[in-house]
Amino acid sequence: MKENKIALVTGGSRGLGRNMVVNLAKKGFDVVLTYHSNKSSAHEVVSEVVKMGQKGLALQLDTSNVKSFDRFYDQLADGLKKTFATSTFDFLINNAGTGVYEPFVSTTEEQFDEMMNVHLKGVYFLTQKALPYLNDGGRIINISSGLARFTIPNSSAYASMKGGVEVFTRYLAKELAPRKITANVVAPGAIATDFGGGENKTNEVKRDIVSKFTALGRVGVPEDIGGIVAFLCTEDARWINAQRIEASGGMMI
Repeated sequence: MKENKIALVTGGSRGLGRNMVVNLAKKGFDVVLTYHSNKSSAHEVVSEVVKMGQKGLALQLDTSNVKSFDRFYDQLADGLKKTFATSTFDFLINNAGTGVYEPFVSTTEEQFDEMMNVHLKGVYFLTQKALPYLNDGGRIINISSGLARFTIPNSSAYASMKGGVEVFTRYLAKELAPRKITANVVAPGAIATDFGGGENKTNEVKRDIVSKFTALGRVGVPEDIGGIVAFLCTEDARWINAQRIEASGGMMI
């Protein structure tokens, strides 16, 4: 019997990550998802995966704490063996993150470091430490933001890290090519989730502005993103490499 391929999605307990996990399961992939603190939500997502006929596993991970990564991969190795009867996985989706909305002039070093640790340093070293477990021919998908292309005030620290991730992704595509591992970026526009305090979901003034500056005339929802990530893990996407795919409905064009 053909073995199912396995995806690892960081920050998979809610919002965009949850939708990615669901869409990956719909494609017939098994999924390991990480959560920061919401264990119950993570296990709810695993239950959804199982209901779709796939295997799922939830593991706790603080993506800002590089020193915890060795322990995390030890737990992952144990989970892969017990849940999936394997020692490797196929797709790494670096999705976990949080936001800071602060003017440049008042952004603190602590806020800057938080954004760097979660969105750039964490992604860099979590990916590096994933390589012994990632199958040849695998996929790496990093989540960036429309804010790396266009500018909306008060996101300079967050957006700068996402710009770094986009450059990093191109290097991954080049340096991991001998192993036939591809690396791509998905860059959502404004999405209505709890991210960054839920601004895009609850702030009607901001939602109206975003809608007016978006060709398709609305704020995005998680369902606009998860299917794109799942597609990039399929054989149909095997020739897509080192690309930035913006999914913003045509924002700021």
